[in-house]
Amino acid sequence: MNSLTTLILWVFLSSLALTTFIINGVEASHNVYMHLQSSPAPANVNQLHRTGYHFQPPRNWINGPMYYNGIYHLFYQYNPKGAVWGNIVWAHSVHNPPRKQARYSLTGIVDENNTQVQNYAVPANLSDPYLREWIKPDNNPLIVADKSINKTAFRDPTTAWLGRDGHWRLSIGGRRKDRGIAYLYRSKDFMHWVKAKHPLHSTARTGNWECPDFFPVSVSGKNGLETSVMDPNVKHVLKVSLDVTRYEYYTLGTYKNDKYIPDKNMIDGWNGLRYDYGNFYASKSFFDPSKNRRILWGWANESSSTADDIKKGWAGIQLIPRTVLLDSSGKQLVQWPIEEVETLRGKKVELKKQKLVKGQRVEIKGITAAQADVDVTFSFDSLDKAEPFDPSWDRHDAQKLCSHKGSTVQGGLGPFGLLTLASKNLEEYTPVFFRVFRDQDKYLVLMCSDASRSTLRNGAGAYRPSFAGFVDVDLTEKKLSLRSLIDNSVVESFGARGKTCISSRVYPTLAVYNNAHLYAFNNGTQTVKIDSLNAWSMNRPLEMN
Repeated sequence: MNSLTTLILWVFLSSLALTTFIINGVEASHNVYMHLQSSPAPANVNQLHRTGYHFQPPRNWINGPMYYNGIYHLFYQYNPKGAVWGNIVWAHSVHNPPRKQARYSLTGIVDENNTQVQNYAVPANLSDPYLREWIKPDNNPLIVADKSINKTAFRDPTTAWLGRDGHWRLSIGGRRKDRGIAYLYRSKDFMHWVKAKHPLHSTARTGNWECPDFFPVSVSGKNGLETSVMDPNVKHVLKVSLDVTRYEYYTLGTYKNDKYIPDKNMIDGWNGLRYDYGNFYASKSFFDPSKNRRILWGWANESSSTADDIKKGWAGIQLIPRTVLLDSSGKQLVQWPIEEVETLRGKKVELKKQKLVKGQRVEIKGITAAQADVDVTFSFDSLDKAEPFDPSWDRHDAQKLCSHKGSTVQGGLGPFGLLTLASKNLEEYTPVFFRVFRDQDKYLVLMCSDASRSTLRNGAGAYRPSFAGFVDVDLTEKKLSLRSLIDNSVVESFGARGKTCISSRVYPTLAVYNNAHLYAFNNGTQTVKIDSLNAWSMNRPLEMN
């Protein structure tokens, strides 16, 4: 294999198309506040809810990586003038700091041949390990929407993959009326692209597809795969961000003859599988050759009001990168925080063999509860007290069920879990918990992250949802695990070793800094036991945020 010498960034919107997108607003994914786009951030940015170990710029708005010569690069949308969407430029950060501002969605692709495969921007100096300068070639744009495509709904190219015929492919998101589409393009030389007669995939009544991602996963292996890998032991993942719901959905399936076909058991649409059942959007994955893993990086917008965002001077964070693998069942993906996050762990506390009877809670003391990593395994002796699942409940609407069956509603087996970012007297808290239901001859596990009691502050435009998802887990061993990454205004949670993930943005007024508390709790009639709980204070990385 030749050395990795050429790097390209994709952005396929002409200046005219981008201008139309911003001015019209109708097709835009974000609310467009023309009068607020350049509202300057306050001289002293409000630090109260800024994260400690999640990436965010010093001020203003961001939203949405790649690995090159030993360094991880993050490119993201950035408004240099205000804390709302608008005035978008590309910003560039690396894991070994220097940062330089560099337009719409982007994918980084590394080509192994000694040829220029330049698209929207190329590094000015490949010997610079930080790739600080970029050049926009004159032959842009390389792909232009033809007359059959809605130009305002045409964006976010995937990483390109190389077919067995030696031709490159990539997919771009869009829609035709209410049908979401992943358009397919081919190229022999990376310079001249032709739209395929048929799209890679499309689904009716799903609206505009943003940030599509298409990649292979190993059926039996424990490593990630490079994007062009194709063999009998591979499934493919197609992920789309639905503009209409602001959630991300994926299917597993087969890629053959330039067509993606979801597996028969997959729900292809609004009720399908999600990467994350909370505040998680516009994600992209990439293959990390240094550790043979696929890494997923998602963006979390604020749940505060636009007025609050402007007042505090910043909006948007990047969530912790996650590894992505196919679950042993072959029915879904599993995600887990990358191992590097563990290097930020500080003081540790442990709890083992702790029983939690009905109505009991135990405080986890000795760590900074506002900035922590908590990994706990619960067990129970019996499933007999699992509540019957009411047939009138919508099994596709876990969020509604969580709102109805919250952490304070006594159950049989559950609710049990963690009370994160809690004030001393529980005026504020964000519970992350499980509740087990019996549905005829099987069990359903509901996982919730409920922000409804997260703050005493009331304000117009604030969003405090009860995020939830079901966990497809075998309860034969009568155990459930939960890991939560807590960071001042974000709680990222991973149920059953990453089978179900939920991210929440919260803004406590009392449970901040050293006044934040962490509890394990049980509000079910069935006693549960903490088999093991490990919790760490999390340190802030040097030269970040």
